[in-house]
Amino acid sequence: MKISVIGAGYVGLVTSACLADMGNSVVCLEVDPARLRVLREGGVPIHEPGLEALVRHNVAARRLAFTDDAARAVGHGTLVFIAVGTPAAEDGSADLDHVLAAAATIGRHMDDYKVVVDKSTVPVGTAARVREAIAHELHERAALLPFAVVSNPEFLKEGAAIEDFMRPDRIIVGSDDERATLLMRALYAPFLRNRDRLLVMDVASAELTKYAANAMLATRISFMNELARVAERVGADIEQVRLGLGSDPRIGTHFLYAGCGWGGSCLPKDVKALRRTAADLGIEMEILGAVQAVNERQRRLLVERALARFGASLRGRRFALWGLAFKPGTDDLREAPSLEVIEALLQAGATVQAYDPAIGSATASTTGAAPNLLLARREGFSFADDPMAAAADADALMVVTEWREFRSPDFDALRAALRQPVVFDGRNIFDPAQMAALGFEYHGIGRGNAGAAQAGAPWQPGLRIAHTAA
Repeated sequence: MKISVIGAGYVGLVTSACLADMGNSVVCLEVDPARLRVLREGGVPIHEPGLEALVRHNVAARRLAFTDDAARAVGHGTLVFIAVGTPAAEDGSADLDHVLAAAATIGRHMDDYKVVVDKSTVPVGTAARVREAIAHELHERAALLPFAVVSNPEFLKEGAAIEDFMRPDRIIVGSDDERATLLMRALYAPFLRNRDRLLVMDVASAELTKYAANAMLATRISFMNELARVAERVGADIEQVRLGLGSDPRIGTHFLYAGCGWGGSCLPKDVKALRRTAADLGIEMEILGAVQAVNERQRRLLVERALARFGASLRGRRFALWGLAFKPGTDDLREAPSLEVIEALLQAGATVQAYDPAIGSATASTTGAAPNLLLARREGFSFADDPMAAAADADALMVVTEWREFRSPDFDALRAALRQPVVFDGRNIFDPAQMAALGFEYHGIGRGNAGAAQAGAPWQPGLRIAHTAA
């Protein structure tokens, strides 16, 4: 099947590569010169495990090509995916300028029947606006060409996007056109050989499903962060509570981790956009308002605890940060809690040494480059080449992103590197009692009486922390 994809960002590039890997012929339109140059040179402009190899394989097999020629891209595929960014506008709504511009491009260049697929995360009613934009361009050309617009929201997790696309737990298609629905079923059939997980519904329901899913995930995390506050007051351990909750099949285990807040390119903007959509309809989504408020408070928690521990001024203090990306497996800094932590520490007079496996002073990712460059230029902030270099002579370590390599470090070396053996664990990756036994002053989130474990037990060289979180 011939497919066109407009946009070689995170969603567009993963979509292009995975569809090409199933034997489809894919042409991806990218108008950003820097990003297009990286792609044509055999690289990828984002950090996503396995993506670069997949792109290279399919380019070499001539199933995947990148271009800035809109006419070539639109003319290539019967299915044309719109996979461009929808950043949050100042009022919290989704900015659809790029989506509507892509729709206009399709209308200007299409010359036969097209199924236009909204892959971008968009509010309810966007498919109708895309349809209008295409129809307007066709009218300007006096062209009578049939087309359909369907919604096919993505459900990709950064760090596991290829697995999510290749082995989806569900595929949502919003369509009111029988021919378009049949084409979408044919496209996704190779991904659904074990069982049919494709759900066809009306367009509005498909558009709302994406926002509802992300809003629910954000709600679960904020709820656990609220429970963590209670756990600390009553002497309970939120990690034990999490295990008890997750064992209930009605609740499940996912997105139940208390921590220093959620971020990224999806949850923050999608929660805002859903609230904005509801507000425009005269509906106040009070639960989502609380979800946002809890997250904003949680993102300040690590620094508040540092101020409580070291005093109102942190001048002369040095902090090590492990993790900058908003989650493991990506170099995406958009809405990352680390940025807020760093800014607050610098404002309080501290200096910051940070290490992240996917982010450094030379990182060229288009998803994280802008804040990364800002960080590199901030006085008092520096990148470290490895975790122990970040910890060197620091008054405390803050764990902000739960990368695997942080879970069982050389604790002897870590304690020796730190000026003071103080750890603020923003992701609860360590066990409080064992940290105390190793000689650390440990501050977790929601760990009850153990959440601020003091060093005091005899030092036991060679003891390692057992960690069972996924």
